[in-house]
Amino acid sequence: MDKNNVKKGGSIMRIWYDFREKHLGIAEFIVFFLLSNGITALQMVLMPLLKVFFDQTSLINVTFQIGQIGSNFDGSPYYIFDYAAGTLGSGGGGGLAYFLSVQVTLAIAQVINFFAQRNITFKSTGNIWRAAGWYLIAFILITLGAAVLQGFYKAPVYELLIHTWELGKTGEILADFVTMLINATVSFWVYFPILKIIFKGKLAK
Repeated sequence: MDKNNVKKGGSIMRIWYDFREKHLGIAEFIVFFLLSNGITALQMVLMPLLKVFFDQTSLINVTFQIGQIGSNFDGSPYYIFDYAAGTLGSGGGGGLAYFLSVQVTLAIAQVINFFAQRNITFKSTGNIWRAAGWYLIAFILITLGAAVLQGFYKAPVYELLIHTWELGKTGEILADFVTMLINATVSFWVYFPILKIIFKGKLAK
């Protein structure tokens, strides 16, 4: 780096580059953390907007329940993706409209995340198509796992904010944020070690 640039303010970048050289793993985690939070913020804005859009369609009255893996405590079927027809405020599960709101948001966020983490965090120069293939596999598996987990907290969160605390539509919006934040937090801790393998290991060659 040019000494003049260092004197004019480039010293901060010089410190960062030196730190990255000495503590690569920590530096990658810091950048990953910052980018992930930015993408989470995008999701928390985008998901409610898409939900408002899809809720205006007939898809909200279309039940989307697939992947039964046993039963709930009351004996009813437990689905990986469980979106009963009807609005959340009326006791429904949001139907296909809610499912699409979540999945379209995740898809957009993960496309951005792939390129940001590959180029900025890990500075990978490996085969982009192979990395994308492994990333897609990871995304599908993580999405399935997050969907199973969501089955435990989605209904209680919406019930608490909409009905128990009687917040109505405001409670529904808050519940949207809470569920998206939980999903993003889980994804954050799972993705980091996986991306290190995809972008830094033999999988990216």
